[in-house]
Amino acid sequence: MAEPFYITTAINYPNGRPHIGHAYEGIATDVVARHQRQRGRDVRFVTGTDEHGLKMDQTARNQGRATIDLADEMSGHFRDMANRLNLSYDEFVRTTEDRHKAASIELWKRMEANGDLYLDRYEGWYSVRDEAFYDESELVEGEGGAKLSPQGTPVEWTAEETWFFRLSAYQDRLLALYRDNPDFIRPESRRNEVLRFVEGGLKDLSVSRTSFDWGVPVPDSDGHVMYVWVDALTTYMTGVGFPDSEGEMFQRYWPADVHMIGKDITRFHTVYWPAFLMSAGLALPKQVFSHGFLLARGGEKMSKSAGNVVDPMELAERFGVDQLRYFFIREIAFGQDGSYSAEAIVQRANGELGNAFGNLAQRTLGFIAKNLEGHLPAIRGHDRADAELFDIVDKAVRTDIPAAFDSLALHQAVEAWLQAVFACNAYIDAQAPWTLRKSDPERMETVLATLYICIAQLAVAIAPVIPASSAKLLDLMGVGDELRTYEGIGSHWYSPLAESDFQIAAPTPLFPRLELAEDETA
Repeated sequence: MAEPFYITTAINYPNGRPHIGHAYEGIATDVVARHQRQRGRDVRFVTGTDEHGLKMDQTARNQGRATIDLADEMSGHFRDMANRLNLSYDEFVRTTEDRHKAASIELWKRMEANGDLYLDRYEGWYSVRDEAFYDESELVEGEGGAKLSPQGTPVEWTAEETWFFRLSAYQDRLLALYRDNPDFIRPESRRNEVLRFVEGGLKDLSVSRTSFDWGVPVPDSDGHVMYVWVDALTTYMTGVGFPDSEGEMFQRYWPADVHMIGKDITRFHTVYWPAFLMSAGLALPKQVFSHGFLLARGGEKMSKSAGNVVDPMELAERFGVDQLRYFFIREIAFGQDGSYSAEAIVQRANGELGNAFGNLAQRTLGFIAKNLEGHLPAIRGHDRADAELFDIVDKAVRTDIPAAFDSLALHQAVEAWLQAVFACNAYIDAQAPWTLRKSDPERMETVLATLYICIAQLAVAIAPVIPASSAKLLDLMGVGDELRTYEGIGSHWYSPLAESDFQIAAPTPLFPRLELAEDETA
């Protein structure tokens, strides 16, 4: 049986429509999931929406509507985004579902049975926007002396009866986790931030609220609902069948191999979450990867409050889903902050997808369709130039690209792919099959066969990033689904296809040229 691999996005908070940051995280997670499937792994990819908490309730009240109505509408937008961006998720979990409430209650009961929950009174600073509690020492001063969270969001003084989780009891165990598992938090810069926070001392965490009722009820504690992060983090287990911890699905997929999250929620996933799981006697995720922000022009973080949110659906509609996916993965060193502009998307799409790869495929396949009546060219003995190109492409497709994807160096994987594409373009220019057509037809066929094999390999290698375009090209080329893995496309598949009755049709441009509006040009 194939080795399991479980990956999740953060559970999106839907008090507004999805923005480009949500799209970026979803696409990056999907790239890794698709890559692992091409590795032959049994992948489970879970995403969803975190619909409880004070912020959600306030948004609905301000709109004069029932909170569940807002949750239904907004969750629908996030599911639509996932579908339109071609995310290959296996489960979309909503925290308002009964199965998820059961999972959250089971986690709570396990922590309670371990003696880690107690009732007391909370007085302190709370950020509604972050759904987070902050110590006085963490606050920063804003305009007019206003108190702000470390994220720059407003905080308000809160006082109420609450259940506490004995987070302080887990300081040493968390530090041991980080020490013994250096890849638990990535990248290293985020790991260092968490280490400093935990080494500074942990205080017990308020994990219930009584000031509103929009959440999962605390068992046997009237008037209390769970702190939204207890509820939200449990979603990762709901997606694999919890609370049935002995069930086949949970046993197979848990713990998660990777949680993909934004850097602003690192603490919740790397301090609170492992502590909750330790308390509940459950296995910890293997890794939390905390990616950077996607910034607007001028280096500002995109947010609804700043009024600079970009609708990813508009970008996908305008530039193309695969073009947008490619831009995100190619442009931004995964783990660091990156920026977006229409001009940058167009430059990457036209220059690299269109001119480099799309034109390579168009020239090669179009030449075969026109000059060989679509019959695949025969191989009549390779020379040194052919062997060198095969070595370059094989190393990229079988070694460099998978290794980079494995380590979540997503942009490096695309860079390795692009260098192999450039090598193919240099080869076709040097070999000039259009000249060989008259001077050496047999050599022409070998050159075209070499290119055909390399183009198919490159289409498979980039499939996690541009899945629809890759599939379209491989369908045209007659490459079967069973060959669309790193191993499969490196096998002896070309000659049987060339010797069959397959004929390739004249191709159409894979990546139509994009244009900028006048006000978007420099």
